[in-house]
Amino acid sequence: MFGFKYYTPTKVVFGKETELKVGELIKEFGGKKVLIHYGGGSVIRSGLMDRVTGVLDKEGIEYIKLGGAVPNPHLSLVYEGIELCKKEGIDFILAVGGGSAIDSAKAIGYGVTNEGDVWDFYDYKRVAEACLPIGVILTIAATGSEMSDSSVITKEEGLVKRGYSSDYGRAKFAIMNPELTMTLPDYQTACGCTDIMMHTMERYFTNGGNMEITDSMAEGLLRTVKANALILNKDPKNYDARAEVMWAGSLAHNGLTGCGNDGGDWMTHKLEHELGGLYDVAHGAGLAAIWGSWARYVYRNCLHRFKRFAINVMGVEEAGTDEEIALKGIEAMEDFYRSINMPTNLRELGVKATDEDLKEMAHKCAVGVGGEMGSARVLNEEDMLAIFRASM
Repeated sequence: MFGFKYYTPTKVVFGKETELKVGELIKEFGGKKVLIHYGGGSVIRSGLMDRVTGVLDKEGIEYIKLGGAVPNPHLSLVYEGIELCKKEGIDFILAVGGGSAIDSAKAIGYGVTNEGDVWDFYDYKRVAEACLPIGVILTIAATGSEMSDSSVITKEEGLVKRGYSSDYGRAKFAIMNPELTMTLPDYQTACGCTDIMMHTMERYFTNGGNMEITDSMAEGLLRTVKANALILNKDPKNYDARAEVMWAGSLAHNGLTGCGNDGGDWMTHKLEHELGGLYDVAHGAGLAAIWGSWARYVYRNCLHRFKRFAINVMGVEEAGTDEEIALKGIEAMEDFYRSINMPTNLRELGVKATDEDLKEMAHKCAVGVGGEMGSARVLNEEDMLAIFRASM
């Protein structure tokens, strides 16, 4: 077991109609003039925006709006938000939506409070020294950005998708009403469940340390999301299942399931970032499409963890060799993906990549991680290319 720092300063307000508490929460954290940052029209069509602005009007809190956050959020909108905040004297950002709006809000917050180009942080040239305070009203359970220190942005020029992590970007509060996720398309719900599970699996498949209580929580979270994803596949209005998945999404990415190990592997995410950057695919679907190829490439180097995963998470019987059990666990995970209509390879994802495309993604990925990365197995550019090819 390794020593660790566990820091989760975000105040969570969970339950029905909790979005009506947004005004008092903004005031609690000093907000006087707010940028409401959101994605598309669903926030407006559902009536959520009217409820939020109605509360802010009643509380006497000034606000302006900036919509347009998209999956794989764009750097150009971040720049627009930075200029808008500076012009209007914004002192608080409220992200209303899912991971895209939250990640974009964090990047805007960095850009307002730090000199120079905000992309420098995502390009690993500098580190942020501040961020505007951010609050969240969560409408999609997926990325965990509402409680994490991370943010992922896509630079349109060159189609480069990069993540940046800083405690300065952690949300001051997160409002979580599971009812707000009930209007999501089934595909988006499944993508979210996949992303939640992957945030835990990235930390779970490691050769660097372990802690029994952490592993047990990780396995319990994975079993819970798996079970409730199947419920939501048949009954998308099930409040209790929505609540389980929403809370799991936050716990999966606030550091809890990685305490005591080396921080995890994260190569499935890094590989998917290149898919998202080049093809603009849904993040959860991209993770599902690449995971099986990654797992089969690395499992022998992390056999003890894959065996434990197969037995404790996927319910594989402890019969046969360790390798046979591990492979059955990988197959069972892919069967689960199929059961919730997630892809298990790039063809099923709809990606028609040439070998040159795969080489480009592998090269960008290697550059993005500084040459090589991984804990289950350290991967270099040649390994990354082999995984991309296998995923076709």
